[in-house]
Amino acid sequence: MVRFARVACFALLGVLTACDVHVQDETPGQFVANNGAAMYPIKVAVTHDSMVSGDTVYVTAISGDRTVRLEGNGTEFTALLPVHCRGSFPLQYRVVWTIQGISTRSELVPPQPRTVQLTEPPLNQSQAIDTTERSKKGWDGAVHYTFVTAPNTQITAAHLEPVSQDPADVKAAKAIEVTSDLPESAPCGTQTDVALHSKAQQARAILVIDTDNPEDKELRTQVQFSPH
Repeated sequence: MVRFARVACFALLGVLTACDVHVQDETPGQFVANNGAAMYPIKVAVTHDSMVSGDTVYVTAISGDRTVRLEGNGTEFTALLPVHCRGSFPLQYRVVWTIQGISTRSELVPPQPRTVQLTEPPLNQSQAIDTTERSKKGWDGAVHYTFVTAPNTQITAAHLEPVSQDPADVKAAKAIEVTSDLPESAPCGTQTDVALHSKAQQARAILVIDTDNPEDKELRTQVQFSPH
């Protein structure tokens, strides 16, 4: 996502003089959410005419009630913006500059904050469960999920479907059941398990879970019970 703004000023010391500052927002419009440091790189490029010295240009990012100072060399400014457990964040820049050491100006770019989207990182597409050791009634395992774009995600329901309509796959899926008590809360950044039980040492199915997370309303994970 690239945004461009031009700021012009006139009439310095009685002389009609241009002192333009051009601000180009080079921060992407979307990131894959980070479950670690949760820091996102933001960047703007600034160009200006001879009336403005690069060492008098300062840029601050504004995101809601948080501000972060960008470091730069007069033409390129960067910073890392911390955002935790959210699916998006607002972004706007305050640019401040001085005209020949006499007059200081500032501008908000863009005039209204824009929204940067955060998407969930890819979650479990498949899960292997070791059935080498047997419990009294069969084999137990779990599929692991970690959500990072909401403070709390509710896993509201779960069911199993056969991998295909082949009779062998339909039979294999019937051997597996969901044993977690649902709904279940998945706090941001915390691994949450959906527990399964298989009556057969060799079984496979697709686990389908429903959530209230806008980024992942439905997730499908292929599950394979087998000895390792």
